[in-house]
Amino acid sequence: ADEQMGRVLAALEKTGEADNTIVVFSGDNGLAIGRHGLMGKQNMYDHSVHVPLIMAGPGVPRGEERDAPCYLLDIFPTLCDLAGLDIPDSVEGHSLAPNLRDPALPGRETLHFAYRECQRGVQQGAMKLLEYVGEDGTRNTQLFDTASDPFETTNLAERPEYADEVARLRREL
Repeated sequence: ADEQMGRVLAALEKTGEADNTIVVFSGDNGLAIGRHGLMGKQNMYDHSVHVPLIMAGPGVPRGEERDAPCYLLDIFPTLCDLAGLDIPDSVEGHSLAPNLRDPALPGRETLHFAYRECQRGVQQGAMKLLEYVGEDGTRNTQLFDTASDPFETTNLAERPEYADEVARLRREL
């Protein structure tokens, strides 16, 4: 992917269009390939919901990274913003252009996740709550501190000291 992106950027330089073109590379959510005992992508663990987003062009700093949480629906308003166009009122996404200008900006405070009628999730900062409803109506809850447990392997939901955090994130969800 890096090589192909480099070819696109080199072609834009060669044709003189690099200063007039914004390139966006992103992807679909990822396959679990065995992580958490799963093979598909019908889950809300980071390995499946964290997708690549690479941008290059005018208004996009070269060689820098951002760790600001966002949704892919934020791409369109970002492109409008970078191109100096008004963002239509009907657009639900938020421009990432401020994050491109200032790496200290935090991005979205909250991310919400959903898969069909059986999975829901919410993440605020490092804390991530996942809720699953079985066919019989039973609920399975997982809570992860992604700062200390980036692979989401230690479920904190049943620990008494995290009861308030589970309740807070459930309200947000």
